[in-house]
Amino acid sequence: MGSRVELFAAIRRDRRVEGSSIRELADRYHVHRRTVRQALDSAQPPVRKAPDRKAPRLGPFVEAVDQMLREDLTAPPKQRHTARRVWVRLVAEHGAGDLSYSTVRDHVRKRRAQILAEAGAVPGGVVVPQVHAPGAEAEVDFGELAVDLPTGRVKCYLFTFRLSFSGRAVHRVYACQSQEAFLEGHVEAFAELGGVPTRHIRYDNLSAAVTEVLVGRHRTENQRWVLFRSHYGFDAFYCLPGVGGAHEKGGVEGEVGRFRRQHLVPVPQVGSLDELNEQVKAADAADEARRIGDRASTVGQDFAVEAPTLGPLPDEEFDPGVVLWAVVSKSALVTVRTARYSVPARLVGRRVRVSLRASHLVVFDGGKQVARHSRVVDKGGQSLDLDHYLEVLVRKPGALPGSSALAAARAQGVFTDAHEQFWAGARKAHGDREGTLALVEVLLLHRHTPAAAVVAGIRAALAAGTFAVDVVALEARLASAPAPARDNVVSLTSRRLPADARPVPSVDAYDTLLPSHRTSKENLA
Repeated sequence: MGSRVELFAAIRRDRRVEGSSIRELADRYHVHRRTVRQALDSAQPPVRKAPDRKAPRLGPFVEAVDQMLREDLTAPPKQRHTARRVWVRLVAEHGAGDLSYSTVRDHVRKRRAQILAEAGAVPGGVVVPQVHAPGAEAEVDFGELAVDLPTGRVKCYLFTFRLSFSGRAVHRVYACQSQEAFLEGHVEAFAELGGVPTRHIRYDNLSAAVTEVLVGRHRTENQRWVLFRSHYGFDAFYCLPGVGGAHEKGGVEGEVGRFRRQHLVPVPQVGSLDELNEQVKAADAADEARRIGDRASTVGQDFAVEAPTLGPLPDEEFDPGVVLWAVVSKSALVTVRTARYSVPARLVGRRVRVSLRASHLVVFDGGKQVARHSRVVDKGGQSLDLDHYLEVLVRKPGALPGSSALAAARAQGVFTDAHEQFWAGARKAHGDREGTLALVEVLLLHRHTPAAAVVAGIRAALAAGTFAVDVVALEARLASAPAPARDNVVSLTSRRLPADARPVPSVDAYDTLLPSHRTSKENLA
């Protein structure tokens, strides 16, 4: 027989159908006659009473334990008795050498809650459910994670922005949790969500935002952070420090752990943080189909309700980078925080403005952007762009084969097999210098033609057995033209005039004049 409910049902059925006696039912189901009488009295089995197990060895020390737990009511949270500390004190101060730790632990677990209730205190860990209006609130936090890059394993940080109503979250991985990462995470989150929470966003007391924690919720904020909040038009809600404020943004803290377990285990192995962030974006999109807790709707469905209620984005995007100034070296490099980045060679010796962001570095000459690199994670590393050196290579083509910029382009996959084949063929056909110059001219095509179209142009020229730059340029232009433009090329044959249906002219009428013409000639003779 399964449960006691099923047992009681069987006993009552046999009594009702067969009229079996109590003794017969007890023998049939191997139970006591008292159980049979209980089943006949009620279909609901009586609740079994939990045995009140007494610990006789603990008895003499109950009052001492209660005294320790009452002292905890006024003690600081981090200096209250644990069950083990209570047991140690009983042994050391009250001679309870024969008392086991498990006996003390079980008693403390039960008695602590009773003492809190007697004192009218709220037990720890109690959470009051909250209601969040759509588009009103969000929470932000960082979490640590490890990432395997080609240079080895590094510690990175997962920025998480979570809307409180729908649970829709935006994640990004950065090499640090500096202010530029903090601001850039917000900029990307606002752009991804299409708006800004209208009430406030909850934070810990991060140094990127707070310079000093004052009494209560008053804070001295970083001035650049104040400027950022003013630009996007939202307020900051700072949680109380320590355990007192741990529950105030529990949604995002749980989200950091969930996302890390679901999408970043095992340790990601990627070529760069840009590659990892593309995977993170795909994971965010997939998470819109999940359900939080016992909700009937998905995160994506709830976000569809919330999105229209978000505040509008400003017309101009805030530059989250730290503004620095650097002088371009003779190698067309700028050094920023121990890493080096290339810029166009024409800027050698110039002082340029640099926006150092969490994931990228952007270089400006006046108000014009002249270079953009992924931020270098390794100390002493460098990021080179072959395009920045092409004007120099026109004058010094012999510097190309051993250049660091060419090695970087090969490592990044920018310098493809098609480029290699064209270069080798051009040098064989025209010599090293002229062949390299032809390659440089092909590389210059990348500035105004999509890379895929240039590669297609190179392959078309190779297929035709020519290494003429003009052929590559023409084929690249054809490859980059929109499909309708290519399809609408009209054949001259199809544009010919329609055939003339009229009969072919005849000269028979003129033949009648020929005899008289001959006769007149004979008479004259």
